Amino acid sequence: MSGWMLGIALISFVAAMILALVLTPLVKKLAYRVGAIDEPNHRKVHTRTMPRLGGVGIYAAFTIGLLCILPWVPDGYLSAYDRNLISALLVGGTLIVLLGALDDKYDLNAKLKLLVQIGAACIVVFGFGVKINLLNIPFGSAMQPLGEWFSVALTIVWIVGVTNAINLIDGLDGLAAGVSGIAIATILVMGIIMSNEAVILLGALLLGSIGGFLFFNFHPAKIFMGDSGALFLGFALATLSMLGFKQITVVSFVTPLLIIGVPLSDTFFAIIRRWRKGKPIFEADKGHLHHCLQQLGFSHRKTVLIIYAIAAFFGTCAVVQSSVTNTGLGNWITFIVICALVFLLQIGAELIGIVDKTRRPVLDFLARIRMKPQTGSRK
Repeated sequence: MSGWMLGIALISFVAAMILALVLTPLVKKLAYRVGAIDEPNHRKVHTRTMPRLGGVGIYAAFTIGLLCILPWVPDGYLSAYDRNLISALLVGGTLIVLLGALDDKYDLNAKLKLLVQIGAACIVVFGFGVKINLLNIPFGSAMQPLGEWFSVALTIVWIVGVTNAINLIDGLDGLAAGVSGIAIATILVMGIIMSNEAVILLGALLLGSIGGFLFFNFHPAKIFMGDSGALFLGFALATLSMLGFKQITVVSFVTPLLIIGVPLSDTFFAIIRRWRKGKPIFEADKGHLHHCLQQLGFSHRKTVLIIYAIAAFFGTCAVVQSSVTNTGLGNWITFIVICALVFLLQIGAELIGIVDKTRRPVLDFLARIRMKPQTGSRK
């Protein structure tokens, strides 16, 4: 990795942050003018009318920064493959931001939003040829090609799933933006380690855009990112995670799964919770991670900082796991890390009651083991 490319990345980060700082107040005025506002209700934590559309500021800062920086990057630093993927992010991301902006204004139907998200994923897959195309056999070295349609379906599910996962955690000031920023920072660090110029450039621009926006979005927020921001950041994370690992294999998805472990686990628990209660999985509720932490007595700011810490822990695990993937014990270490994290997630979920406030099977089982009377004779 050349110092020149790192310099470009630093300039990109600063430029995107300045652009976000300048553009976000303008977007705030636009939101009020067009009526893209969020009214308080029984499910939401804010108590006054707030402007949405903050994601438009993030997108505009990122896009303007990218279009200004790209002409200064020599062709040798970005391959045709990288430029193709950058184009996929721009085109698909633009469609996603338009969808989110309209939803911020009109509260679109969930089925329509899902259809457009699938369309954006199809642009990435069919328009630019980006898809998961190899399968790594666990505890082996063979790479097996996936069938064409299975490959396409898996990629679309990945993009749509991650896009919505970020949207589902957007419930507190600065939460979704901060968690996304930590995930992108993790990918940026891994891009530097792997000397991947495209990841470094895009990661720096996205991180700068989020940083500038967080100045207005951290508690107490002056503007919400809305669906325009949550959907765009989710889409960018999904695409960037595939861009960051050019082999685009199923085994490489362990790393991006860890990177976005907080929103994905929250989404998983939300689906289980709603299924157990017989409710539609897309029906909003107050059982998400941030709701549970606040119900335990943590303040708004402390709840966000706790989730930031959890996201940073997942990001650190992702970097460690990625660094050992190609070693002789890589598969075993990955397996152990996944098992340990699944166990910790289950314990955490039972402690805060994110699925059920009363049923705690693992904690009850551990308690029974600890309280089991010692066998043996007494004198």
